[in-house]
Amino acid sequence: MAGHSQFKNIMHRKGAQDKKRAKIFTKIIRELTTAARSGLPDPNANPRLRAAVFAARAANMPKDTVDRAIKRGSGGDDGEAFEEVRYEGYGPGGVAVIVEALTDNRNRTASDVRAAFTKAGGNLGETNSVSFMFDRLGQVTYPAAAATADAMFEAALEAGAENVESGEDEHVVSCAPDELTAVRDALEGRFGAPTSAKLAWRPKSSTPVEGDTATTLFRLLETLEDSDDVQTVYANFEVSDADMARLSA
Repeated sequence: MAGHSQFKNIMHRKGAQDKKRAKIFTKIIRELTTAARSGLPDPNANPRLRAAVFAARAANMPKDTVDRAIKRGSGGDDGEAFEEVRYEGYGPGGVAVIVEALTDNRNRTASDVRAAFTKAGGNLGETNSVSFMFDRLGQVTYPAAAATADAMFEAALEAGAENVESGEDEHVVSCAPDELTAVRDALEGRFGAPTSAKLAWRPKSSTPVEGDTATTLFRLLETLEDSDDVQTVYANFEVSDADMARLSA
């Protein structure tokens, strides 16, 4: 089906939302704190923390804010401790949705996520109820200006990556989950720090939605993404160019 898939256009759709700096910073601070708590507070020795620092830089987060978040996380039992939780379910039109969250209150987050699904006419399922419809992979993202498509492809291939998608705005390099650190380090040595480097979910197939169903689905995704507890949302939808233009207006 021609048109737009969630995996390719979700970052473009979120462009307007990313202007909400306070919410973006809140999500990154939680990731910095959790990454520092789960490993060493040195980004060079903690791949997850290093990726979080990259994300903070890409969002233009002040260095002192980054340092405070890392210090808070490396303080052991002091301060807030966030738990990683994954929710899965079906949204409007039977679209499979995965929600990754960092929360200090599982009951609150579960209630909020369930309410969002219910309001949209969807259903929140059990863990692994839809994840089998996705592939787990490493994902390294660079702005388009970092390199030509050919240069990025060649470097990614040499680094052990599996695929590269280059567009007008960015290069998205995909690799096996256990190769993420090696691929990221190799590309960083060639092109500098990436915009992001993380584990992601890629749908194996797409579910087409249109009209009112697409509108309701996008409202669900925006409601989920607007939550401070929610870090990332993935869905296997596909919409036409016309619906995408309407929904992005």
